[in-house]
Amino acid sequence: MNKKKVLFLIVGVFAFCLAFLGGCSLLSKDSGKVRDLDFTVVSEENLSDELKNILDERKEAPFKVTFNDKNYLYICIGYGEQKTGGYSIAVDNLYLTADSIRVSTSLLGPGPDDAGSTAVSYPYIVLKTEYLDTPVIFE
Repeated sequence: MNKKKVLFLIVGVFAFCLAFLGGCSLLSKDSGKVRDLDFTVVSEENLSDELKNILDERKEAPFKVTFNDKNYLYICIGYGEQKTGGYSIAVDNLYLTADSIRVSTSLLGPGPDDAGSTAVSYPYIVLKTEYLDTPVIFE
C-alpha cells in the first residue's frame, strides 16, 4: 500500500473512533440526582386561565405537560378518565440532574370511604417549582 492510502485509513479509523466514543458519552450522560426540587401542588382555582384551558382540553386521556410563565415551571400530570372519584396522586420524586428534571408520580385508588362514588373523575396534579430552562423527564 502506498503512504497516502495508509494515512487515509489511519485518519478514517481515528475519525470513526472519535465519533463512536463521542456518541457513547452523549448517550451515557450522568442522570444522578444533583438535588431535590422544592414544589407546591397548585389547586385548580390558583391556575392561570391559559393553563386551565390546556388541562381541560387534555383531561380525558393521560397527559404529561410542562408550562412556564418565566417565573415558575409547572409540571402537570394527568391520569385520564377514571370511572369513579376518590383518586389521589402521590409525588414519588422530583429532582434535578446534571441535564434534566426528573419527576415521577403514582395514582392512588379510591379509599374505603370513596368506594361508593360512581361519578367519573379526571385526576391530575400540577406541581409548581422554580423556573429552570431544563428538559423534564417523566418517569
